[in-house]
Amino acid sequence: MEPPRRPAARRRLHREQPTTTAPTTLVIGATGTTGSRTAAQLTAGGHRVRAASRRATPVDGTEHVPFDWYDPATHAAALDGVDRVYLIPPVGDSDPAATMLPFLRGARAAGVRRAVLLSSSAIPEGGPAVGKVHQALPGLFEQWAVLRPSWFMQNFTGTHAHALSIRDEGVIRTATGTGRVGFVDAEDIAAVAVRALTDEQAPDTDLVLTGPEALGHDDIATIITEVTGRRVVHHRLSYEEMRERLTTQVPVEFAAMLAGMDRAIAEGAEDRVTGTVHRLTGRPPRTFRSLLERETRSPSS
Repeated sequence: MEPPRRPAARRRLHREQPTTTAPTTLVIGATGTTGSRTAAQLTAGGHRVRAASRRATPVDGTEHVPFDWYDPATHAAALDGVDRVYLIPPVGDSDPAATMLPFLRGARAAGVRRAVLLSSSAIPEGGPAVGKVHQALPGLFEQWAVLRPSWFMQNFTGTHAHALSIRDEGVIRTATGTGRVGFVDAEDIAAVAVRALTDEQAPDTDLVLTGPEALGHDDIATIITEVTGRRVVHHRLSYEEMRERLTTQVPVEFAAMLAGMDRAIAEGAEDRVTGTVHRLTGRPPRTFRSLLERETRSPSS
């Protein structure tokens, strides 16, 4: 006699039940340049977002949670029920691995399966600062990506030291000489972050992100002058002058690293463009001129 089939049918129905809990993405640094944009784009796409930051600034459509890299008491609540995380390293820390790696081990234990780290095109895997976190990430998570964007276009329009000196003095000061950079729009970085966080298959690699053209700081000053009508010039400093200037703003070790990045630009290290933004988002990256024209027209700029 053929055995009854009902138990198998029940098992099959059980397996086919859809999940009722959508994945939650933790965005660390959700009030920052790329974090705020990543949170906004995720929310616009219908994804559940927990926005973590030290400042209690709400991000529309997200659940806000207080978070401080240096306060482990804030970590458990941020990670509760989280499936994936966007990682902005602690700002100005020359050794972020010491703080980030214990958190990331805790994140893995709490059930986080995918991590996307914001690094820099200037810092390779295993390099200084966040390069050590990059090196450790594949061993911690089964799904991962490291975003290595070039310098942000928003450095010239937001609250960065360059933007402030442009507004206050009409001057950009660097030790980059005539070196060129593939400056990238933070909106494009966020668009790649969203894909890395939500695509069915994680990139499981590092991604160098640039804009569509490599520009020197002389070019940047010229474009700002043409678009805004206000004359802006690029003052070229030596490495030593830049390092000393930066030590008034950040710790000495971090100042030396930043000045060293300028020197690397002067030597051609960032004179490149990649097709990564277009390949992952399906659209070309924004030019600096178009970003500046957009922000100049915006009432909030």
